[in-house]
Amino acid sequence: MVAGAAEAVVATERAQQLRAAINEANFRYYVLDAPTLPDAEYDRLLRELQAIEAAHPELLTPDSPTQRVGAGPLAAFADVAHVIPMLSLNNAFSEAEVMAFDRRVREGLEREDATIEYAVEPKFDGLAVALHYQRGVFVRGATRGDGASGEDVSANLRTIRAIPMRLASEQPPEWLEVRGEVLMLRRDFERLNEVARENGEKTFVNPRNAAAGSLRQLDPRITAQRRLSFFAYGVGRVEAAAGLPAWLPETHAAVMDSLAELHLPVSSERSVVHGVDGLMRYFHALGARRDSLPFDIDGAVYKVNRLADQAALGFVARAPRFAIAHKYPAQEEITQVEGIDVQVGRTGVLTPVARLKPVFVGGVTVTNATLHNEDEVRRKDVRVGDSVIVRRAGDVIPEVASVLLDRRPMGVTIGDLVTPEFPPFSMPVVCPECGAPVVRLEGEAAARCSNGLSCPAQRKQALIHFASRRAMDIEGLGDKLVEQLLDRGLVQTPADLYRLEQAQLAGLERMADKSADNLLQAIEISRGRELARFIFALGIRQVGEQTAKDLARHFGSLAALMAADAAALQQVPDVGPVVAASMRAFFAEVHNQTVIENLRQARAWKDGEAQAAVAGKLLGKAFVLTGTLPNLSRDQAKALIEAEGGKVAGSVSRKTDYVVAGAEPGSKFTKAQELGIRILDEITFLDLISHGDNTL
Repeated sequence: MVAGAAEAVVATERAQQLRAAINEANFRYYVLDAPTLPDAEYDRLLRELQAIEAAHPELLTPDSPTQRVGAGPLAAFADVAHVIPMLSLNNAFSEAEVMAFDRRVREGLEREDATIEYAVEPKFDGLAVALHYQRGVFVRGATRGDGASGEDVSANLRTIRAIPMRLASEQPPEWLEVRGEVLMLRRDFERLNEVARENGEKTFVNPRNAAAGSLRQLDPRITAQRRLSFFAYGVGRVEAAAGLPAWLPETHAAVMDSLAELHLPVSSERSVVHGVDGLMRYFHALGARRDSLPFDIDGAVYKVNRLADQAALGFVARAPRFAIAHKYPAQEEITQVEGIDVQVGRTGVLTPVARLKPVFVGGVTVTNATLHNEDEVRRKDVRVGDSVIVRRAGDVIPEVASVLLDRRPMGVTIGDLVTPEFPPFSMPVVCPECGAPVVRLEGEAAARCSNGLSCPAQRKQALIHFASRRAMDIEGLGDKLVEQLLDRGLVQTPADLYRLEQAQLAGLERMADKSADNLLQAIEISRGRELARFIFALGIRQVGEQTAKDLARHFGSLAALMAADAAALQQVPDVGPVVAASMRAFFAEVHNQTVIENLRQARAWKDGEAQAAVAGKLLGKAFVLTGTLPNLSRDQAKALIEAEGGKVAGSVSRKTDYVVAGAEPGSKFTKAQELGIRILDEITFLDLISHGDNTL
């Protein structure tokens, strides 16, 4: 009994230490953006805490970091009444309207000749929520809703690591309602859409749309996969703890400082100014930085700073008299499509671009807007001559949001038929840069130039990939040097690298004799690389590092691979019709054949022999790696799998046997759960490597 009690005391103390360390790490990473704890160490602490709570369920608390994700899907959101209504703000769109607001404030306070002190901050483009803390512990969270009541999204808010589950205070208020905005940072929005495109899923229109959709998921596990952020902008209901003085300071600025001391995220862009001149200076200064901010804003918010003055001014209808939102110019405008061009990207993707009648959108004059791909053009039915709505958000490339069909130019009537003045858009069948055939593989939205190694638009990336560490591994051949080689006309294809001379290289910017010698030596060392690495270096669409190894092992020589038809290619593990079609298109292109012949003469690779499949405990098993493992890099985990005869794929499918998941696993983790695929952590994975799958 004594030993058991002692163990419980030790577990309690350790759990408290771990929670404090993890909460501090979350605060520094998600709020201060200044991480001090390596991911591997963070994961180790979290696993240790999970183990303690599993062994001692009585120690599990609602505010534990382990409870960030745990609830199952909800049938629906419950309603939460706002004790103090969550009102919206009136808007100002000009300096004259800001001056009128300031005049009304001075008149309402009967200080017509005074200069009013205002707290100013960005107007976030997100979703307003209220966080409820009882004695410092998060108990509930709700959306704004209609202002009088909102939806209980507590389970989803718990997944946002910027939101503390316990306030950093020894004497918190009895009740504190924190009001703020849930949003998605631009970098996280771009990553979310990138993953969606890779998986063939629908992308989000903008960060606000993504944040709102993520927060209102009935399954909190989905919300947890999307990096949401939070910024506090004020408080609602506040009740001081018994025997303690009132918590509220005297000004809004001091309230924000106090929230920051509680480890709640607040914007560093906030300030205090005086009078209309101060408001306008802040508005223009913030607007100048708008595109470089990590989040979207659509204006600035001005609030009378003294809380006593706010109370004196009160409210009108559904908005406060003491605050106003000053909006920036609209980021959607109407203009006309004057033409549709097709641009070839660095990876060969053909992108239709609308040439527009110049229009001022979001602070800049826009003359071009992306149409993304052929399917998007046809879905929106964008045609030359159409009036369209153009959208620009932050530093995002302008896009055509929609077509105003009622303004489309009339067609020509022939009998009972109406012929459009301008026909629907069609993607060209040959590359506008090099004339090579354009291909669009089954299941892909993008059309691509098939001339990967010789197309001018793709040369830079083709060379960089060819020289990369996992391909030909030409040390010292980076982006800047490749650009110089192309600009000087010294290199057009990878084969030209093997013809470079010392005098040519020494004459380049930031290159001297020694640097030139080093690069030439690295190029020389790259001669005779293994066939698998050479196949990967060619940059064939759909052919990754593992597929290149499988192809080299199966065919043994590049000549045999190039001669193989689709049926023969599909005899290789994990090579299906799409991959086979991509390879056939690549090797059928005359330009690529010429480059490969020149590389053969340069002895860039050496053929091997067709080999039998590697034997091992994981023979025939398909793995997918996702997230960050505590102790193994992705390359190390991949090497362990391949050494035992397993395969590593880039995406989850019904053919996947195991998903090895680390921290922040992403959409692959979710898909594996949906398909019922076995998910392994690092410890279980290493056990599988040691003993085979008969132990699982």
